Amino acid sequence: MNEILWIAFALVDLCMVLIVYRLFGRVGLFGLMVFNLLLCNIQVLKTVELFGLTTTLGNVLYASVFLATDILSEFYGKKEARKGVLLGFVSLVMMVAYMQIALYFEPAPDDFAQPHLVALFGFLPRIALASMAAYLVSQMHDVWVFHAIKKRTGDKFLWLRNNASTMVSQLLDSVIFCVIAFWGMFPIEVFWEIMLSTYIIKIVVAALDTPFIYLAKRIFPKDEAVV
Repeated sequence: MNEILWIAFALVDLCMVLIVYRLFGRVGLFGLMVFNLLLCNIQVLKTVELFGLTTTLGNVLYASVFLATDILSEFYGKKEARKGVLLGFVSLVMMVAYMQIALYFEPAPDDFAQPHLVALFGFLPRIALASMAAYLVSQMHDVWVFHAIKKRTGDKFLWLRNNASTMVSQLLDSVIFCVIAFWGMFPIEVFWEIMLSTYIIKIVVAALDTPFIYLAKRIFPKDEAVV
């Protein structure tokens, strides 16, 4: 059931990128990037079995952030894409700081949430450090590669710049994140399996998102000025 649920989840999330984009334009993409980034940093704490591999949850939401970044790059330019990346980064820093402060509050005698919050967010600083480093490096690399390819090919080969920029950047992201977040937390063979499976899952979602960026081109909000 995990595999069926994962495929359905991936398709629904990619469709939501288009729906949010159609309804709210670039502002919607900024909001979606923040939402997915924060949520996937909670989901990543859960490991699941997919297609015989042990991997972390959250890869679907994170991969769709790359789709949002590529849509911003394609239709609004490098400056807007980088703005979206930095907005996500600042939001992640704020979440980490605010949740660490929340954990220091003494809970009431009848409080039931504190141990669960500690279980989720007590581990968050290491996850967040890994995520922030991987996110910033990989997303900035994604924007740079996307526009480097576009500069050479013009408006042609959208599929090439979408896939090439995302797949290479996802490799950077997977290596940086897994080394910082999970090195020493699992047996070495499990660590390598998580890193490899994480990248494979992201590559699958990256391939799935190609039709969606072409659909985004068809529903491009005409009333928005391209930067």
